Amino acid sequence: MAEENKKRQTQESPGAKEEQSEELPSRQIPAGEGLLARRGRPGGREPHVPPELNLLPTPDLVLYPSTVMPLDVADERAVAAVDRAMSENRMVVVVTLRPEEEVSGEELPFYSIGTVAHIPKMWRLPNGAMRLILQGVVKVRVVEILQTTPFYRARIEVMAEKEELTDTVEALSRAVLNQFQKMVSLVPYLPEELQVAAMNAEGPLQLAYLLAIILRMKTPERQQILEFDNVEDKLRKILLILNRELELLELGSKIQSQAESEMQKAQREFFLREQLKAIQRELGLVDEQQAEINELRERLEAAQLPEEPRKAADRELRRLEKLPPMAPEYHVIRTYLEMILELPWNTLTEDNLDLEHVRQVLDEDHYNLEEVKERIIEYLAVRKLREELHGPILCFVGPPGVGKTSLGQSIARALGRKFVRISLGGLHDEAEIRGHRRTYIGALPGRIIEGIRRAETRNPVFMLDEIDKVGQDFRGDPSSALLEVLDPAQNATFRDNYLDLPFDLSQVMFICTANVTQTVQPALLDRMEVLNLPGYTEEEKIHIARQHLLPRQLQEHGLTPEQLRITDQALATIIRHYTREAGVRNLEREIARVCRKVARRIAEGNTEPATVTPENLTRFLGPQKVFPEVAQRTARPGVVTGLSVTPTGGEVLFVEALQMPGKKNLILTGQLGDIMQESAQAALSYVRSRARDLGIPEDFFEKHDLHLHVPAGAIPKDGPSAGVTMATALVSALTGRPARNDLAMTGEITLSGLVLPVGGIREKVLAARRAGIKRIILPKRNENDLQEIPADLRQDLEFILVETIDEVLAAALDSRPQEETPASISAPTATS
Repeated sequence: MAEENKKRQTQESPGAKEEQSEELPSRQIPAGEGLLARRGRPGGREPHVPPELNLLPTPDLVLYPSTVMPLDVADERAVAAVDRAMSENRMVVVVTLRPEEEVSGEELPFYSIGTVAHIPKMWRLPNGAMRLILQGVVKVRVVEILQTTPFYRARIEVMAEKEELTDTVEALSRAVLNQFQKMVSLVPYLPEELQVAAMNAEGPLQLAYLLAIILRMKTPERQQILEFDNVEDKLRKILLILNRELELLELGSKIQSQAESEMQKAQREFFLREQLKAIQRELGLVDEQQAEINELRERLEAAQLPEEPRKAADRELRRLEKLPPMAPEYHVIRTYLEMILELPWNTLTEDNLDLEHVRQVLDEDHYNLEEVKERIIEYLAVRKLREELHGPILCFVGPPGVGKTSLGQSIARALGRKFVRISLGGLHDEAEIRGHRRTYIGALPGRIIEGIRRAETRNPVFMLDEIDKVGQDFRGDPSSALLEVLDPAQNATFRDNYLDLPFDLSQVMFICTANVTQTVQPALLDRMEVLNLPGYTEEEKIHIARQHLLPRQLQEHGLTPEQLRITDQALATIIRHYTREAGVRNLEREIARVCRKVARRIAEGNTEPATVTPENLTRFLGPQKVFPEVAQRTARPGVVTGLSVTPTGGEVLFVEALQMPGKKNLILTGQLGDIMQESAQAALSYVRSRARDLGIPEDFFEKHDLHLHVPAGAIPKDGPSAGVTMATALVSALTGRPARNDLAMTGEITLSGLVLPVGGIREKVLAARRAGIKRIILPKRNENDLQEIPADLRQDLEFILVETIDEVLAAALDSRPQEETPASISAPTATS
């Protein structure tokens, strides 16, 4: 009845179909026998093994004769082989697959020696796979592969195994049993019934196969035991593996006992400490120090610090417990622990990876600056595709007032990150970056770690402002300390001297700002991606004033757009005649002056709306401050207009040359640097070499001195880009041909008269535009730089691209002298 109920449950189980095999007449498995199927029982017989059978390759299973094992089969080829076997004789040859590294060329993917298995039971699973019970019959060798599809079929040869009961085999059997008994005593999950089964094995061969199934070993070792021809080799291999496992088990037991003893010691100390605390509470002896330590310990438990900071914090906390509160080191350790706990070791702000949102925020806060905006969008696009990405190291270079600092704030707002800014201008102490060691009195962490602590996140936007103004003295070089901070390959393990623990800065987006790159240490500059922010054109300034500056100043002065209106013409007049700058800082100041005038008038009772136009602008800002002076300065020979780049942007530079009686000396004034002085020497040498072609007497230089002066002498000047300007000024002074008053120039000169390219073309062109220049002479090799200049600006200017100084002189000087040249003067006189 029970058997019928069991069969009915199997048939009625959903998704499962059972196909029950026939039972062999003499192959019944006695109940309780386990994995070993005994052979040679009285009255039993071995089943006939056909010479050809299907192969069942298995990846990790080695089946031995006289053993029973379960197996799940899912491979199509294996399923087909079992299906055919179930319809024929219920027999397959179980062979083990070789490891991939052992298979080469046309070798079979499985070992050639396996075991014939009888399949007494088989279940079909819902997913098409099979669950088998395999009963090992006899060891065989694969002689020839007869077919490979739809399954392997081979001709096989039975390999008879003999049991020679020699003294050696008997000794090996006893040794194996002894070692196995020790193993069972050491391994709690091995039942003692296995030991009984091993002792009751009907021979050394069955003992070897039984232990081969139980012991932990690699598949090639199990196959090796099957392939051995005699039982002595099998037992030796089993004994070797048993000895190896016993050594590992004894070592593990030793380690476990040590761990238990240490755990018992820790538990004992914990109980004693808790008892001591209870006694102190009963006696009212729990002081403020113990409360602080308990609070710190609880915070450490909840902080989930990385391994190294956790060990350091535990070590310092143990020291703190042993110190009296009045000890000087007590407060030092407590402050250090507070710093460790407050740092965001695992806190990250999630980036807003919506590219459209980021673009919208950047456009709202800043006009133009397309290069910087595209770089941020590209970073986010890569960040969207790749999770682990180091933060970029950007350096915004440009004149003051172009929006470098505010751009960093806008980037942080667009990304949804915290913003941290530190100013490096005038910084001389290396400890400001790396911090002080805790051995010093009043030691503090560096500004980097302190900024991360204030941000409360490990990936803020970190702005290092004015990095080009970092100093250096006996206290160290902060620029060198920044080398590790701004290197993505190193800053993942940045160590502050105060903290003395590795902190990961690789997720921080560092943004540096500078006016020029010449004063930045070359190694530091190499670690940064430089993005130039040039000055604004007049049209861009009007747009910025209308979109950003004027609304901000109206809000700060309590005004509404209805109470004050400034026309675009008035803004253009302010830009031309009241400011001279690359940025918009002074423009905002002038707009603020207008707002203050209107606010005062409204506060006095006049609520009539005000409209600022060019005609009434003087009522708000007073008389004009900036006047065009190019025409006035270049009215006489010897004065030429040049272009230069300063930390505040592009500037118009006037070079004056004067001749006077003397002894061929060259006088240079105007605080010229070494490079600029060398350019003047090169210009003079070129002019002297071309004296005859220029109409200058050959003995003129023997009797005259030349004086080159660059006004604004209180400002240091340097660089090679004034070379062509100096050469043109010398030729103008010596030939009496004045320079055109609507023209400016830039370029480096060589002794052979070539004009070499220079930098800062966009800034210089903007400076020329502000000064009213209409024509600009540029080196031919700077032609590609004109693409950076807005199209509307290029239309208003004429660019003359030159390769030699002769082309410069032809374009810059009038064809006829204003007064007599030195060649026709009998007594030389000085001219300005």
